[in-house]
Amino acid sequence: MRFDDVYITSTGAYFPGDPVGNDDIDRYIAPINALSPRIKRRILGENGIQTRHYAIDEQGRSTHTCAALAAHAVRACLGGDAQAALREIDLLAAASSSGDLILPGFANMLQAELRAPAMTTASHHGVCASGMAALQHAALALQHGQHRQAVVAAAEFPSRLFKRSRFAPGGYNADFDAHFLRWMLSDGAGAWRLSTRPGTGLALKLEQLHLKSFSGELPLCMQAGRAPDGQLWGDHEDFTAADTAGAMLLRQDIRLLPQLFDVATHEYVKLAQTGAIDPAAVDHFLCHYSSERFAPVVKQCLQLAQLDIPEEKWYSNLKFRGNLGSASIFTMLDDFLRERRPQPGQRILLFVPESGRFTVAFALLKVVDADTPASQATAAAAHTIDPPSPVPLPAPPHAADDKQLPEVARLLRELALVWHDYRSRVWKTPLVGKILDGSVGKADYVDWMEQWVPQVREGSLWMRKAADHLTPKYAVLRDTVHHHADDEQFDYNVLFEDYRNAGGKVASLDELKRNPGGEALNAYLHARAAQPDALGLLGAMYIIEGTGQRIVPALLPLLRQRLGWLGRSFTFLAYHGENDVAHLQRWLAAVETALAIGGRDIADDIVDDARHVAALYARQLEMIR
Repeated sequence: MRFDDVYITSTGAYFPGDPVGNDDIDRYIAPINALSPRIKRRILGENGIQTRHYAIDEQGRSTHTCAALAAHAVRACLGGDAQAALREIDLLAAASSSGDLILPGFANMLQAELRAPAMTTASHHGVCASGMAALQHAALALQHGQHRQAVVAAAEFPSRLFKRSRFAPGGYNADFDAHFLRWMLSDGAGAWRLSTRPGTGLALKLEQLHLKSFSGELPLCMQAGRAPDGQLWGDHEDFTAADTAGAMLLRQDIRLLPQLFDVATHEYVKLAQTGAIDPAAVDHFLCHYSSERFAPVVKQCLQLAQLDIPEEKWYSNLKFRGNLGSASIFTMLDDFLRERRPQPGQRILLFVPESGRFTVAFALLKVVDADTPASQATAAAAHTIDPPSPVPLPAPPHAADDKQLPEVARLLRELALVWHDYRSRVWKTPLVGKILDGSVGKADYVDWMEQWVPQVREGSLWMRKAADHLTPKYAVLRDTVHHHADDEQFDYNVLFEDYRNAGGKVASLDELKRNPGGEALNAYLHARAAQPDALGLLGAMYIIEGTGQRIVPALLPLLRQRLGWLGRSFTFLAYHGENDVAHLQRWLAAVETALAIGGRDIADDIVDDARHVAALYARQLEMIR
């Protein structure tokens, strides 16, 4: 979404109390049991956080309200006579995951805390991306002339959920999902002032804002309000019963976090392909990631497609502020502006992935100097930023730019778009829906296996057929394809054994039948493999192996949770989740060799086959009811 006349004219942040180092956390967030210290060491060793702030004292008493944290940030943002400045504000948009009251809305509570005059308010409740949703609300209101001045604020106060006493009712012994966030999240608030004019001095012009939720496709990852048995907090006999059952604990299913980065990076590739974001024109990248562990994941995913942003352009305050949820990007920008002092003409890209039920947000800002004439600003910018991109922002798809890309990078970008649509379709199939909502039964799993085993059986066959039909031009790839087929050769036997262990009644593998979608997929793969130099089937492998690497690992723990103990019935799914990473590395090497020989024509074939196989594979899954 493009904006023309929306500017961030000032920022502010507030952090309660003194910084709390890792060695002092237990004084505020006490261990629950003997397991706590081990989990704490592991999490702190991975997330990279060294200090954070808490709005509770050592006795667990609150030193602030969440609204008060936000009010401090707003006053810091407005500066000087904040009360006088509030009279100029038309709109107050606020976000939080941890407001003080169930209702009224957080923006109303913040307005009262500020003793602000009458104005329009908008409350946004959610997780990390709720702050960006508040920004979008305010920016649209200014863009369409409904308001001229707005304040957007986000505040978080999770520490009061992490007190040892919160885990005590009924002797409740928290599971890992509830332990995890106790050492990840901290307290604080940030605020930005928005205007339709840049004001004086430096301002940040909002050029692009993209906010998209994938909650209709993917499972619940981070939540508070549902007990481990699935019962909602409001459905318990009383609040005490809900608390005793653990419904009020904040949980994160870390096994699902790879899905967030899969979604986020592919959405980023899509934005780059459509010209909404040009990585070459980004001078500073502010990425809200919850743990240092995930920063390399983001970088590696983008490097292959040549959409990565050099590390020297990255900025994060995670180490010394901690993870502030929806307030993180607000405080991060405030710290960044004071530490880095960006120059007019430079662009800042903000990235906020949310794991609640998977939302991603991007915002592109341009530094402007209202006191400098446009011609001078252009000259000044020439000394501070890289040469302009061949396709300036905003722009249509990168047709000219893509012609200069190596074939592998260009192919990976196009495959990313195919995968993005395919993944969305798979997560909305009836079978996956049953797995997500808990209605899946053993009969559903067995039925799935009955239709899947005969398809997997064909994998090594069409691969070998394709290898045997390679002409001398591509003979160098024959051994690689045969080696991969050897790996796949006995997979169907493992899957058939899982099927039998789960209660499958068909005794002979030869008697299992594919559904019509599976038949169509099998026919397509064999027909293509019979053609000379059918290297487009590398696109088929991208979809098939990607399913094993990216989707299966997310479904496997849910299946185990839903179906309970079924003996050795998930061996095949576990194997693919663990080994398809190596398979994809081999696939990439084969792609590089094929493109070096065949160039763009082979790349086009790979994308075409990926698109066809994605449609057929999804159709096969859709027909499993």
